[in-house]
Amino acid sequence: MGMTTPPRTLAEALRARDDESLAGLLRARPDLLNPVPGDITQLATRAGTRASVVRALEHLDKFTLQTAEALAVAPDPAPYGTLLGLLTGDGGHDGTGPDCDGRSDGDADAVITDALPGTLATLREQALVWGEDDRLRLVRTARELLAPSPQHPSPTGLGPTVAEATSGMSPGRLQEILAAAGLPATHDPVSAVASLAGLFTDRARMAELLDTAPAEALSVLDRLVWGPPYGEITPNPTPPVRWLRDRGLLLPVSTRTVVLPREAALHLRAGRAHRVPEPRPPAVEAVARRDPQAVDSAAAGQAFLAVSTVEELLKNWNGGGPPILRAGGLGVRDLKRTATALEVPEPVAAFWAETAYAAGLLASDGEADERYAPTPAYDDWAELPAQERWVALATAWLAATRTPGLIGGQDAKGRALSALGPELDRSAAPEVRHRVLALLAALEPGTAPDPETVLARLRWERPLRGAGPAAPGGAPEGASDLRSRIALWTLNESELLGITGRGALAAHTRALLDSGPAEAAALLAPLIPEPLDHVLLQADLTAVAPGPLERPLADMLSALADIESKGGATVYRFTPGSVRRALDAGQSAADLHAFLAAHSRTPVPQPLSYLIDDVARRHGHLRIGAASSYVRCDDEAVLNEILADRRSVTLRLRRLAPTALAAQVDPASLLDGLREMGYAPAAESADGDVLITRAGARRTPPRTPPVPVPEGPPVPDGTLLGAAVRAIRAGDTAATVARKDTAGTSDTPAAPPGSLPRTTSAETLATVQAAALTGSALWIGYVNADGAASQRVIAPVRVEGGFVTAYDHTADEIRTYPLHRITGVAELADDTTA
Repeated sequence: MGMTTPPRTLAEALRARDDESLAGLLRARPDLLNPVPGDITQLATRAGTRASVVRALEHLDKFTLQTAEALAVAPDPAPYGTLLGLLTGDGGHDGTGPDCDGRSDGDADAVITDALPGTLATLREQALVWGEDDRLRLVRTARELLAPSPQHPSPTGLGPTVAEATSGMSPGRLQEILAAAGLPATHDPVSAVASLAGLFTDRARMAELLDTAPAEALSVLDRLVWGPPYGEITPNPTPPVRWLRDRGLLLPVSTRTVVLPREAALHLRAGRAHRVPEPRPPAVEAVARRDPQAVDSAAAGQAFLAVSTVEELLKNWNGGGPPILRAGGLGVRDLKRTATALEVPEPVAAFWAETAYAAGLLASDGEADERYAPTPAYDDWAELPAQERWVALATAWLAATRTPGLIGGQDAKGRALSALGPELDRSAAPEVRHRVLALLAALEPGTAPDPETVLARLRWERPLRGAGPAAPGGAPEGASDLRSRIALWTLNESELLGITGRGALAAHTRALLDSGPAEAAALLAPLIPEPLDHVLLQADLTAVAPGPLERPLADMLSALADIESKGGATVYRFTPGSVRRALDAGQSAADLHAFLAAHSRTPVPQPLSYLIDDVARRHGHLRIGAASSYVRCDDEAVLNEILADRRSVTLRLRRLAPTALAAQVDPASLLDGLREMGYAPAAESADGDVLITRAGARRTPPRTPPVPVPEGPPVPDGTLLGAAVRAIRAGDTAATVARKDTAGTSDTPAAPPGSLPRTTSAETLATVQAAALTGSALWIGYVNADGAASQRVIAPVRVEGGFVTAYDHTADEIRTYPLHRITGVAELADDTTA
């Protein structure tokens, strides 16, 4: 039902909206739905709370925020023309600053004029502005937040009004100012203030006054006009300052501080609230243009390296990774060791650990001495093709709120932030990452953006967002706020992950953002090198892998040899210890010879064959079991040699039999001790069978990836929005519609908001039964089992057994209510629920 008179309150303005517009408000400000307001009045009250308004202002772009700031310094209410004048000025630019977007005055004003209706529609949609164009009102809380004050200066640089600045001034002093300014005396302070404000807002008279000002006084005004409007003066001010103070162009705030009143500043600014209005977002400039194929190839190479690095990290932690700090996270020394093993800087090693953690491949093992270890999901991930493994990492990184760039900094309490620690979540991270990649996707393929222009665009889109602690170390200039730092980290991390190549967005990343994981994997697959099924064995006990290896070959080779160097080709070195490791894993000498012969493009060198046979001949000659532990060997001479060796003293050995020794240390320590002495013992079970020890078998219990920390309430879907709008409308009907009295003889006005109808049990039962027969709607008060009271509009269908079954217009469903929980009922005067 349309309104015939202009709205007088925000609630009336919201009530006049259609359902689609109301749903738009709830979509833009989802915090208003927590919980669903009972009626329009509650919705308006909640929309005006400080927390909700601050959240809404933080999501405004630069020009929309400038429009709200202009309304905050305009009269309340303000006509559309006044608002437009505050943004474009009424006398052109004065040359003291650049025009918006570098255009001429006329072009800039035209851009603002074209952009303002859409901007105002955004403010109206978010319930920050209401009223017709001739009476625009900014929500009171937003005006309080954006209006200038000594404690919270406005970005406009304007000061208080004449009325605000003279609120504590004596009437005699006001008359002295009027006389000095050439104005007639008045009979009261209110008219004196109005007379002075009228002078400052009259362009002709103000120009005449300034024409008589000393040049030095005009210089003082030039320094204050664009803010800050406050200045310090001495007890005996200079003549130019005294001239301004006598005529009210500078008004006292304290004994040593004066302020330029808002009306005078607006005259000096030619009516503009902002020095540089910014109706259009700054463009993202290109720093280089490259061949798109070269970009895709570089990104694919880095993507494969990312997958390989994460796999290597988890292999290093396969048997149980570093311990977890008491406060959570990875210790500094463990991070250094990890960086050394991966041959990367420490921040990069921390990034790979965080990426694996975000993807659910790494977690705490949950033991008493907690350590990091791969999760069962790692085994499934490792079996996927390389392109699908990359998609899993990139998708997890995009959605993660954990911010590796913070590692090494400090939290609010001055404590160091560690890798994998608990204080790295920043809810803005996913939104900033997606926005940065969207800006890159808007450029031509192969175009690398200038990071500074990316930061400028992000600041325009969210000028109030991102304030956070100072950047650790040396943050780049202009990147002190959190959003800018996350944006720069996003550009760097994108290059590490293969999201970008040589600074430009890769084709597979565009597919990931637009079409999904399957399309991205399909585009990436041809660019990733095929895994090899062979190595090149050399006479110096090394093997060269000229590229990535097939997984079974890589796993077996990593057990049989140690990695000596990495790069375009990986060099493995065979040692007695590495060969013994393969034998401990259950391989025999024949198995190792067959494996090398099958996978080497060169003949197996004789020294390598001798090494395998020599280690295998000695392997398992000694057997270790639990006594605490024992050693048994068929060769008594070997046991005699061990007992005679001084290095065995710490093992506390004693002979049990000619072929058996007992030790006072556990089997694992006995194994390590004898290996250090140069022997190759094998562990055995209680049945005397050799125990096979496979490297890297430690896994955490099943773990889910860390859940991102949401940035405020989630955006509701269409179903929830529709139900919420219907509930608010029904609740508003219940709260505002005229209702019949209990006798049904006359209409009564709506009860005060929040009050419940009150009737006796007999009246309630009779009214509900009558409504069930006639099919009419009722307004009821209801108290649930938790004691929460609400008012509802229902259409009773059946009344029996102390319960009423009815269609609830508020919830849009059939419900059953106990009659004893209904506080009272009232008939609706009209069929407003149709």
